[in-house]
Amino acid sequence: MRSIKTALLALSALALTTSLAAAQESDANKTWTEVRIGSEGAYPPFNMLDASGKLNGFDIDIANALCDQMKVKCTFVTQDWDGIIPALQNNRFDAIMSGMSITPEREKQVLFTNKYFNTPGAVAVPKDSTIADTSAASLAGKTIGAQASTTHSQAAEKFFPDADVRVYPTAEEYKLDIANGRLDAVTDDIVVLGPWLESAEGACCKLLGTLPMDESVYGKGLGIAVRQGDTKLKKMFDDAITAIRADGTYKKIQDKYFKFDVYGK
Repeated sequence: MRSIKTALLALSALALTTSLAAAQESDANKTWTEVRIGSEGAYPPFNMLDASGKLNGFDIDIANALCDQMKVKCTFVTQDWDGIIPALQNNRFDAIMSGMSITPEREKQVLFTNKYFNTPGAVAVPKDSTIADTSAASLAGKTIGAQASTTHSQAAEKFFPDADVRVYPTAEEYKLDIANGRLDAVTDDIVVLGPWLESAEGACCKLLGTLPMDESVYGKGLGIAVRQGDTKLKKMFDDAITAIRADGTYKKIQDKYFKFDVYGK
């Protein structure tokens, strides 16, 4: 029985390896007519769900523009952030557009396109806060909220080693905690914190300042992630990003959400 079971396990492993290899090789000869895009839907203004449960936001508008440029059909899949890379690898969708930074650690798991935006991290505090600035000394001993498994939680650990960094499943949850007096500060992308601080929900707080654009933390900007073998799809996205930047489509979408250039240098 043991030998039969071992043989079956070996065959299963071989089949899995073969199917993965085939999937990686197939992209070169594949004609892409539809691209399934995974997004969190809980990271405004980049991706969020409206009252009907439909995804919208900067990521989604850019994705639709890219798909139009590539002449493919876009379909969207909502996926929790913590499981978004495994879901891509398991073929739940073909690409991730969810404000994902291009970092060396993630590049071991997925293939990234060129960046489609790049903005700095920032820190917000309650309006009555006496914290002077975003230095490590000013935030020593303070409680800082950030979304788990993001470059912003990693930045908080690096830039504020003497702070108590608390991580949350979504940005909405840390916003609630600082509004209710349970945090001294929060950190996230400037274009996430900015619109929130201008809204009624963010009336509790103010912007303290931005953080250094440290590539070892934030990576090379934010890109679209595809499976490691999907080099053809990556090039299609790269070419489409260049095209919508050149023809003004990118700026038109950007100006709908932001008052400044989010593409970065």
